[in-house]
Amino acid sequence: MSFKVLHQHSKSNARVGKLLTSHGEIDTPCFMPVGTQGTVKTLSPQELIDAGAQITLANAYHLFLRPGMEVIKKAGGLHKFMSWFKPILTDSGGYQIFSLALLRKVSDEGVEFQSHFDGFKHFLRPEDVISIQRDLDSDIIMPLDECVHYPCSKDSARVAMERTLDWARRSKTVNGERGTVNGEDEKPYTEHRQLLFGIVQGSTYEDLRKECAKRIVDMHFDGYAIGGVSVGEPGDLMADIVNITCSFLPLDQPRYLMGVGLPEDIIELVDMGVDMFDCVVPTRYGRNGTAFISEGKITVRNSPYIEDFTPLDKECNCYTCRNFSRAYLRHLFNTDEILGLRLVSLHNVNFYLNLMRNIREAILQDRYIEFKKYFLGRYRNRQK
Repeated sequence: MSFKVLHQHSKSNARVGKLLTSHGEIDTPCFMPVGTQGTVKTLSPQELIDAGAQITLANAYHLFLRPGMEVIKKAGGLHKFMSWFKPILTDSGGYQIFSLALLRKVSDEGVEFQSHFDGFKHFLRPEDVISIQRDLDSDIIMPLDECVHYPCSKDSARVAMERTLDWARRSKTVNGERGTVNGEDEKPYTEHRQLLFGIVQGSTYEDLRKECAKRIVDMHFDGYAIGGVSVGEPGDLMADIVNITCSFLPLDQPRYLMGVGLPEDIIELVDMGVDMFDCVVPTRYGRNGTAFISEGKITVRNSPYIEDFTPLDKECNCYTCRNFSRAYLRHLFNTDEILGLRLVSLHNVNFYLNLMRNIREAILQDRYIEFKKYFLGRYRNRQK
């Protein structure tokens, strides 16, 4: 078994677990900083390690386009290429089917992408996406799936769900073959076993989510992801869909919620039994001057901070908060200095990873309900 639940909270579905990979262990619930193109924007691998990052996420589609698989294979795999020797999860590029709607064509066989930077067309089958991720040598790999917009008709949601299930089956088949790709006998792509997660789709339709979850679980993946949420639906509907989906997933395997990651969402969704999160929010907000702090979030480039010589967060011990004031950070942003966006991004990643540590501790001590109430009470008070 690659995953073990170490403690189940006595009054909720929140749990602490340990996920085993070939590049190290991951304590869950965890947050994965997003490094789409092999880098978490503005931050070095050492800064991520110092912040306590256990795993990062990269995108197979983007890396396939640039720098290309030959470069990464010659480098010895993605870990060596980006000098990150802890676990890596690679997303398949399924979300790009959703986000690059004007640049792709979807069929049951696969997806034709038009490159968003040079216009060149590529056709990728689910089998090709697995092959790409083998070459990347990542620790956790995701099958190609189809994510639909919200709102979406039930008929369209079912078509995407059936396609996702078929692609999952094909991905698992080719991944199990290990040495036979495209009908040719080859040596195994990796020296270690990669974990393959199945993805549950079904838009906002409870019966489709239930059906998809049951059918994907019957295929026996190493873990299960909840896809197709946070695509425009109201927050309460998203939470309902996640809660429903979790109820149909195995208790003894990891549950990964794809692309969701505001602090208040994480707090609520851990309570439903989610183990893994990823989101671009910490660095994207950081690059725009917004910092997450224990009492909410602040936009440090704004005028109230001109003469505010306090740290971003008095309760944070990160490099940014130990050394720089809000006034200085505001100055950096308003003079277009790159250091400003680096420092706020660094703080935000530290904030998220520290939040996950506090969440795990609260679950282990069976006081997660109290922790959740305290955190949200302080955090949401500033947002009013």
